[in-house]
Parts: sequence; C-alpha cells; structure tokens
Amino acid sequence: MTGPLPGDIGPQWARLDRRMLLVHPVTEVVKFIPVLIGSVILGTSSGNPAWSIIPLALIVGFAITRWFTTTYRVGETHVELRTGLLQRRELSVPRSRIRSVDIESDLLHRALGLAVVVIGTGQQADSGEKFKLDSLDARVVPALRTELLAHTARRADRPEIPAAGTDDEPARAQSTAREIGHWQPRWARYAPLSLTGFAVVAPVVGVAFQYGLGQWLFESETAQDIGDRTVAAIVLVVLGLIAAIVLVVSLAACTRYLTTYFGLRVLNDGRTLHLRHGLFTTRQITLDLARFRGATVNEPLLLRLSGAAELEAIMVGENPRQKILPQAPRAAVERTLAELLSPRARPGDSPAAPPGAGRPSPQPATSEPGADIAPASLDEHPPQPTTPPELTAAEPEPTLPDQHTPPHPSASSPSAATELTPVAQLSVRLTRHGPVARRRRYTRVLSPVVLLAVAVLAFALEGPIPAWWWLLPGISAVLAVALAEDRYRGLGHAVLPRTETGPAWLITRAGSLDRDRDCLEAPGVIGWTVRQSFWQRRSGVATVIAATAAGKKRYHVIDIPLPQAWSLVEAVTPGALGRR
Repeated sequence: MTGPLPGDIGPQWARLDRRMLLVHPVTEVVKFIPVLIGSVILGTSSGNPAWSIIPLALIVGFAITRWFTTTYRVGETHVELRTGLLQRRELSVPRSRIRSVDIESDLLHRALGLAVVVIGTGQQADSGEKFKLDSLDARVVPALRTELLAHTARRADRPEIPAAGTDDEPARAQSTAREIGHWQPRWARYAPLSLTGFAVVAPVVGVAFQYGLGQWLFESETAQDIGDRTVAAIVLVVLGLIAAIVLVVSLAACTRYLTTYFGLRVLNDGRTLHLRHGLFTTRQITLDLARFRGATVNEPLLLRLSGAAELEAIMVGENPRQKILPQAPRAAVERTLAELLSPRARPGDSPAAPPGAGRPSPQPATSEPGADIAPASLDEHPPQPTTPPELTAAEPEPTLPDQHTPPHPSASSPSAATELTPVAQLSVRLTRHGPVARRRRYTRVLSPVVLLAVAVLAFALEGPIPAWWWLLPGISAVLAVALAEDRYRGLGHAVLPRTETGPAWLITRAGSLDRDRDCLEAPGVIGWTVRQSFWQRRSGVATVIAATAAGKKRYHVIDIPLPQAWSLVEAVTPGALGRR
C-alpha cells in the first residue's frame, strides 16, 4: 500500500463497521421469514409462545456474531478475509488478480451510510466463497476501491474516479471521465419485449399453482359454466387470460427494468469503465479496460423489430454477459459501442505500443476429437488472400433523440465534442455463408414439421379426424419457413484487418429469436477449432470456433464453406495455422 487509508484500513486486521449490527439482523430475519412463520404457527398450536421467540433470538444472535467473527486486511500484496463462527474460513486474494470492485447499497445500507464491497478476480465462485465486505462505511469505500484497482492504472499520474454519490464526485469525476452512455426513462417501453417479465412472474405463478391455485380455478363454478358453453365463449376466455398474462408480465418487466437500471450512467476515463445504476439498490461496477476484448450487440426478435438492442462487453475474467446498456434504442447502443471501440475511447494506450500489445498470442488451430478433418499442408490449401470488407460510407452521426449532451464540462472538450462516425465493426458488410448454410437452416426447422404432418396423417388413416388438425402442420410450416429464412439472413461474418491504430477484428453474427453480433479483438483469440459434424462433412461446410478467455469463451462462425474456414483463421491471426 502507498499509505494508510481512511477509516482504519491498513496492514492490520480490521472489522466491519459497527452499524452492520443494525443491518445483518434485519437481513437475516427477512431471509428466514418462512421459518419464523412456521415457528409462530407451531407456538400457537402448542400453546407455548417460546417456540415463536427462540428461532427469532437464534437468528438475530447469529447475525450479531458476524461482527465479532469477521475481520479483513488490505496488505501490500494480498487482501485477506476471515469469517465464520463454528467453521472458520480465510480468503486471500492477490491484489494483482483483482479485476473488478463492485459496490452495492440497498435502502437500509444507504440510510445508515454503509456500502457492500464485492471484490472480483474473474473466477467463478459460490456465494459463500465471494470476497464480500458487508458492511463498510460509505466514506471509506472510494479510497478502498482506488487502492485495490491501483494496479490497473496505465499512467501513474492519472487521477481516479471516486465512487458515484460521494461529495467530491461532481468536481473530480467530471474532469477525468467521459460519459458514453446515459439511461433514459422512456427506454422502459422496451422492457416487455424481452423475457425478463416472464422470469419474474413464472416463479410466482408456479408457487401459486403448487399451493392449489390451479385446482381452485378448474373446480370453481365459473370454470364449470364455461365448460358447458360454446366454443366461442371458451375462445374469448382464453384470449382474455392471454391478455391478462401479457399485461402482468409487461408490468413486471417494466418494474424490474426501472428498479434495476434507473439512473444508469456509463463513464469511461480511458483505463476503466464505470457503471452506476439502481433505484432501491444502487450498484457501482468498475471494469478494467485492459481486459476489454470487444462487445456484443444482442438483438432478440421483438427488440429487433422495434428498433432496439442490448449492449454487452466482452471482458476477460468478468461476467460473460456483462451488460453495458440494457434494452435501448439501437441508435443509443451504436453510439456507446462506437465510443468503446474507437481508438480514442482508451486514451491511456501508448501510441508507440503496437496494437494488442500485452495480449495473449494466438495458438495454432486445432480440430476437436471426432471432427475427422484430415490435416493438410499449406501447399494443398494455400490461404486465399482476404479482401478487406466493404465499408459503407462514413457519415456524421445525427443527433439522437434518446441521447443527451453530457452535462459535465468534459463533454465540451475537443475530444469529447468530436462527432463520432460509425465504426467499422458496425458498418462492415457481413459475408453470407452460401446456399449450403441456407439449406441446413431450412432442413433443421422443417424436420419437426414433417414429423408432425406424418403424425396427423397416421391419425387420419386410423379414422376421421377434425379438419382443423391439418392446420397444425400448415401453420407450423409457414412459421418454420419464416424462421429459417430469418436465421439465414442473420448468419454472417467479417474480418477487419489490422490498422496502425488498432488490431484486427472478428465480427460474427448468428441467431433469429436471440441474435448476437459479436465483435472480438484478434489479440483476444487464444486458439481455434475447426469442427465438422457428419452432415457438415458431406455438405462441405464447417463451424469455426474462436477460443478466448473473455466473454462467452467460444465464438462460433457457423456453417462456413471449408476452404473459407482456413482463410478466416489466417486472416484473423496470421501465422496461427503454421504448417498443416
């Protein structure tokens, strides 16, 4: 450490703030509400009220012991945490491995001036193994975060961004960071177009049905009356139920969207990406841009039809779907992505350093076991020269209705005021994968339809069936054809060659109901796999998989003609093929 931190943070072991004695008992009682309800019922039925008090006393007592049994220490090389009453556990994290410091504060923490600090190392950990400090004085947290992330600085004299919400934020954060994304309340209209509402409502409905809601509905007098009426009445009731479900799901999605992303700001100071959002529970996330390897534009079907998308960062060691912008207008997503991928988005980079310096070098391409791809020499399949992808004309980006000029003074600086033109990763024309890829899309989606038609035909041969049964394979065939064509249109890839100011890029897109456009830096690719299934070998296509330590770990280029597969690998990482 460079010196002692405020609030008794130093080489010695320290305890959490004493105010946590007011927080932990409340959170533990809320966590064990079902147990307390059961104890109250047991005490009432047995006539012994002690059964209602004993569990409450044990839960509160256990929560209080955490203050006495939890200590932590921020050393020069490691951060250590000791916790546990009956089973002591000690966590030790090298400071050089710290990749993120997240800060959370719910309503109770904020009322008491406390915060929760979660230190991330990029490794998956169970909830009991996370390095989590709950609760610390909120005034200590900014200095602690700055100290823990000091190794991410590219220039020693660069000032840090304090935690959002502190007294000195307006003066310091505005002068060191540039706002590249800002949440708008009107974006909540896009929330029902995703599956978050179903994710919120489905568990509640499932629990309700487990406790007899379904039996009550189907055995009620209203249900019996409907069953005795005409088909038209039943159809109207079904449509009404669907409308009610859609309304409830939409309200749940909008509520979750507002409470989670309210006030979202994305700040970029050239070396870290700082996110802050939340209505009741505020969360602050600091990401090291040295571990940034690209971005993903997620476009589910309904969002795509409404002109919206989501933006996720491809980071080494972070959440594989680290969201930067939630459901938002595509223009806002493209603007933030352009800021992230632009060379001036990371001014801390040394201009003398070659693109991708310090990144892992790519490994030779490999073939998965069972792929049955015979190795070939470069003389047999020479790498074909890759023509640079055609770029659309770069035009000045128009003023976006959902974006506003950042209010801080840094927005008026020359660099921040420069109009962003569409980056090549967004404007590049993707290469289609050919007729074989289209045929495979149709074959996959039409095969179940054929099976359904055969099943209906089999029932028809056994005896008369209602005529509307034939509508099932007919409607399914229409939907399947539309899905297959959309999946093919969404399939494509491109390679952006290396330039003087940046590395090469691999752009790949796939999917229909859930479509992703992945933009991956070539220096982030650590290996290749060219895979062919039984049917792919007979069709002359293959799936190229770029392995990386960031994001989803595996990025697929699906059903590409086999000769183009080797050219793709050579274009992204020249020399990776070696001698085959």
